[in-house]
Amino acid sequence: MTPTLFDKIQADLKQAMLSKDGLRTSVLRLLVSAVRYYQVEKSLPALADEDVVQVLKRQAKQRRDSIESFAIANRTDLAEKERQELTILENYLPKQLSEAEITTLVKAAIAETGVASKAQAGLIMKSVMPKLQGRADGKLVNQIVMKLLGA
Repeated sequence: MTPTLFDKIQADLKQAMLSKDGLRTSVLRLLVSAVRYYQVEKSLPALADEDVVQVLKRQAKQRRDSIESFAIANRTDLAEKERQELTILENYLPKQLSEAEITTLVKAAIAETGVASKAQAGLIMKSVMPKLQGRADGKLVNQIVMKLLGA
């Protein structure tokens, strides 16, 4: 039986604890807790990798938002800590697509749907986001859609 993503996270947590890596231990403990909470919240008997990725995406988004807030508040020390935590979390997320790859998918969706105005950007997003499933940030995709529709 192949180990699941959650098994890998738990094994990495154990390893981080043994090597006394405080930051990594802290981040992975919070992640394990969030995943278990998600499992209880959704009443899931077992966790699929997609469920763990869902929690990872949520945790990563929280870190990105915090980095932005700390940067605005001129708290570079806290922003840096959040960046380090985000880096640890991103190791478990699926590989993110580049801007060029996203642009290619968005252009294909625009051609497919025939949308020509920014008012119909939602149709493009609806078409593209399932294809990107966790491999691209929705905010970035939206910016690319708006840029292409505005051109």
